[in-house]
Amino acid sequence: MSEAQADARAWTERLRQRVGELEPVRPPVEGVLRRIVGLTLEAEGCRAPLGSRCTIEDGNSGVEAEVVGFSGDSLYLMPTGELHGVMPSARVIPRGTAAQVKVGEGLLGRVVDGEGAPIDGRGPLKVRERTPLVSDPINPLERAPIESPLDVGVRSINALFTVGRGQRMGLFAGSGVGKSVLLGMMTRYTTADIVVVGLIGERGREVREFISDILGRHGLARAVVVAAPADTSPLFRLHGAMRATSIAEYFRDQGYNVLLLMDSLTRYAQAQREIGLAIGEPPTTKGYPPSVFGLLPRLVERAGNGPEGSGSITAFYTVLVEGDDQQEPIADSARAILDGHLVLSRSLADSGIYPAIDVEGSISRAMMSLTTAQHQKLSQRFRELYSAYRQNEDLISVGAYQRGSDPLVDQAIAYQTHMRAFMQQDVSEAVDFSESLASLQRLLREAA
Repeated sequence: MSEAQADARAWTERLRQRVGELEPVRPPVEGVLRRIVGLTLEAEGCRAPLGSRCTIEDGNSGVEAEVVGFSGDSLYLMPTGELHGVMPSARVIPRGTAAQVKVGEGLLGRVVDGEGAPIDGRGPLKVRERTPLVSDPINPLERAPIESPLDVGVRSINALFTVGRGQRMGLFAGSGVGKSVLLGMMTRYTTADIVVVGLIGERGREVREFISDILGRHGLARAVVVAAPADTSPLFRLHGAMRATSIAEYFRDQGYNVLLLMDSLTRYAQAQREIGLAIGEPPTTKGYPPSVFGLLPRLVERAGNGPEGSGSITAFYTVLVEGDDQQEPIADSARAILDGHLVLSRSLADSGIYPAIDVEGSISRAMMSLTTAQHQKLSQRFRELYSAYRQNEDLISVGAYQRGSDPLVDQAIAYQTHMRAFMQQDVSEAVDFSESLASLQRLLREAA
């Protein structure tokens, strides 16, 4: 026997011994459904990791559920669908796999639900690749810096609150002040390569209206819409937001500049609140359990620029402020983790100014590194005049202000009509970045 043959035989023998030492693959241990309390299922007799899937089988029916917690020998599950017909002592079979997201070019122009199933009546998705629902975070030192502006097609945002590629912005608004219309304008007029829209917790009617009336056929052509309406389970809504983010991450890694619009971050937080309270988490501020404030930054931090050479995700997250309270817990938490925020004012909307962006309450934290010194000076001058008028508006409207009392207020009164026209923009009108800046220069040529 040659030396080479001896070495091969020895290697084969070691491999055989090693394989023999390995434990055989064990089939999943089935459990039994013991209780259903509210939205939570409690199963006994099976083991599964957090985030994995189980199937609840009872006769001919089967319901998918996800492991959201455990205590002792009990698993807490949250169903992804309806539980009608499920009986006590139903079989609970661990599947051992976490949720996956189908990704690919075939998603463009499609509308899917929170579980990734198409709901637009256009047949199955023509995609093969898959990616995890929850991805690993990017090393912050490896992210490309935010250094180039993104044209969103809205004059006031481009000129006064310049947004950079890879920036995360909040859109703070109460009900009925035009946030959906503003999102639709950005979707249609942005220079981003691909748009991903997450409609989380909205009314079913609004989903149809946004896609048909606001987004439109041309806007949908380069967009992916993930819709998880309010009547779906909280896990469905939670996964809808994560799925939209995973799709945006896929296109970013392919080198595209992506615009991610999430409507809304508040509904995402409320879905986690329902899950957290259902499994016994203690409520804290306004009933939100601690897990909510841990999940928010994990979702938001997935957006942004990728490593050098890859694409970007510029994200807008709408935040619903109940009763126009800007200090409610989700709004307060979102402001701390986002790179800026746009506040939509009800008083401006009531006076017919759309988009109703409150100049005094809004800010883009990346604008200083994206714009020239002249641009910054013009923006500051506009804010100065705008604020001077707003602070004295009551005196001016009743005729109590005497001209000549304050030169800045006098100038603000002279420019008020022009500033109002600058802030207004028709839904069908697109204003690119260069034209937005030129309009600001024309407006303030004498005041600058």
